[in-house]
Amino acid sequence: MTVIDLSKYSKRKRAIQAGYRSGLEESISKELTEKGVEFTYEKMKISWLDSKTRTYTPDFVILRNGIIVESKGRFTSDDRRKHLEVQAQHPELDIRFVFSNSRAKLYKKAKSSYGDWCTRYGFQYADKAIPQEWLDEGDSDVCQT
Repeated sequence: MTVIDLSKYSKRKRAIQAGYRSGLEESISKELTEKGVEFTYEKMKISWLDSKTRTYTPDFVILRNGIIVESKGRFTSDDRRKHLEVQAQHPELDIRFVFSNSRAKLYKKAKSSYGDWCTRYGFQYADKAIPQEWLDEGDSDVCQT
């Protein structure tokens, strides 16, 4: 008989009921709120061009400094391609990642991890929570919600 850990499913279900898409998003939101950090959740829209015009909606924008935080459990090849295009088309944006596990491999037999990918392409990243130093960074006029 296989035992399934239902705790992650109930965490996600609770997060969805609270208006988030994942437990990681909900925990980041709670942490920011507890620290008194002003932020927006899925309010900013960034247009980018592929074969057609597309829109990227970042998870969090920290209002004090304009840092965009994207939370990721799975970091698919489509996600990676999108973020490279957005970075190339909007170099003024400071997009950073918070992963459930930055050591997770890009695909099944890959040697590179999510964190390795971020390092290679110049994105800052963290695991499970936004580092305090990101929150302490100075004000910026980058944020437009």
